[in-house]
Amino acid sequence: MLHLKKEVMYSNQKTQIFLLHFAGGSCYSFDFLRHDIQNNFEYHALELPGRGKRNLERHLFKKTDAVLDYVFQIKKLRNNDRPYIIFGHSMGATLGLSVAKKMEEHSDPPSLLIVSGNPGPGASYNDKVRHTLSDPEFKKELRSLGGVPEEVLEDQDLYNYFSPIMRADFEILEKNKFSEVGLVIETPIFAVMGDQEETVVDIENWKLYTSGKFDYQILPGNHFFIHSQVKTLAKIINECAAYSLVSM
Repeated sequence: MLHLKKEVMYSNQKTQIFLLHFAGGSCYSFDFLRHDIQNNFEYHALELPGRGKRNLERHLFKKTDAVLDYVFQIKKLRNNDRPYIIFGHSMGATLGLSVAKKMEEHSDPPSLLIVSGNPGPGASYNDKVRHTLSDPEFKKELRSLGGVPEEVLEDQDLYNYFSPIMRADFEILEKNKFSEVGLVIETPIFAVMGDQEETVVDIENWKLYTSGKFDYQILPGNHFFIHSQVKTLAKIINECAAYSLVSM
C-alpha cells in the first residue's frame, strides 16, 4: 500500500469523492461506507438512470452513454477549488477509467482513481453473456455472483423491478468489452480486490492503464468484500486520498 506520512492532514476544503456503483446498484449502494468517510470528504454517490432517485428515467444500454452520464453528473457537482477522487466498484471501476479519461480531456482530472472488485479491462477474459439469459438462468447467475438478496430473487414483484436494471447494466459491460484496451490515463490508480475473487491474480493489470502511480491491496473476502471490510476500505480511501493530495 502507499506509504503515508502520519502528519498529513486534509485542508479545510474537503476533497470531493464521486462513487460509481456496481451492476444493479444505485446511489444508495455505498450507504454502508458513508459514515466512515464522509467526515473527510464531500460525499457524492452517483447513479445511472432507471434506479434509485432516477427511477423514472430510461435505462442506458451503451457504455459510451453511461460514461457521458457520469461525466455530466461530476461536472455539475464539481467545485473546481477542490481536488476530487473517483471510487468505482466492479462495473463502477470499468466505467470509472473512461470517466477519468474524459475528465482529463476536460482539463479537470481527478487526483486519484480507486477501483475495487475488478481486475481491469482485458484481464481474465470472460465471454459469458448474461443480459440475454432466461429468467431461471439469470437468477442462477445472480446467485453465483452474490450481492443480490435472496428475497429479491424469490419475490416476483421485486425481481420484475430489479431484473431490467441488472440486464441493462450487464449489457453495458458485455458489449464492446475491449473498448478500454489501450486507454491510458495520467491519473494514479489504486486497486482493491477480495482474495476469494477468481480474477484477483490479475489485479496488477490495472497498472497498464495509468502513466501515473499504481498500487494495490488485497483484502479478505469475495467480490462483495466491500461489505465485510468496511473499516479497512474506508481507511484505504482516506489514506490514498491524503497521499494523492501530497503528491499533487
